[in-house]
Amino acid sequence: MATMTSNPADEVVAVYDSERNVIGEAPRSVVYADGLWHATAGVLVRSCDGERIYVHRRTDTKSIFPGMHDCLAGGVVDPGETIETAAIRELEEELGIVTTSLRPLTDLSWDGTWQGKPMRCHMFAFEIVSDGPFQHQASEIVDGWWWTDAELREHLADPAWPFVPDTRLLVPGMLRSLA
Repeated sequence: MATMTSNPADEVVAVYDSERNVIGEAPRSVVYADGLWHATAGVLVRSCDGERIYVHRRTDTKSIFPGMHDCLAGGVVDPGETIETAAIRELEEELGIVTTSLRPLTDLSWDGTWQGKPMRCHMFAFEIVSDGPFQHQASEIVDGWWWTDAELREHLADPAWPFVPDTRLLVPGMLRSLA
């Protein structure tokens, strides 16, 4: 795993190619500035009754997607780390939930842009069932709450609603049908 630094931009992360193969490592700042392929792992927290999803708002100090909403606790994959290990680590860091296993939900690769720069990311989503309690990492999350799939879907129907764009792409593979 990467060594934590006082500046998240200096954190070294795994670098991938477009085919999802690890090809090296680089500081997070270089990965974002140069649009290098990297991987993220996130965890959707569904309530024990299966009716709600935990949604949160990111801090305004995040370097990527500040102040936006998300329904995944997650982050970048460190060098030498598996995708699932990264997801488990991020879940504990961001929400204080400790687990040893997750259910894979969906994945996709996003060759997009953020603030006029290329953003290339292989994204992997997992799910866990938990009612908390949650302990937000103050540097990452401002607030969190429960929404039903329908409530989240309703907010996502508004393209102006500030939601993390790469997670927005994953959402259709994570929500339950309206049947």
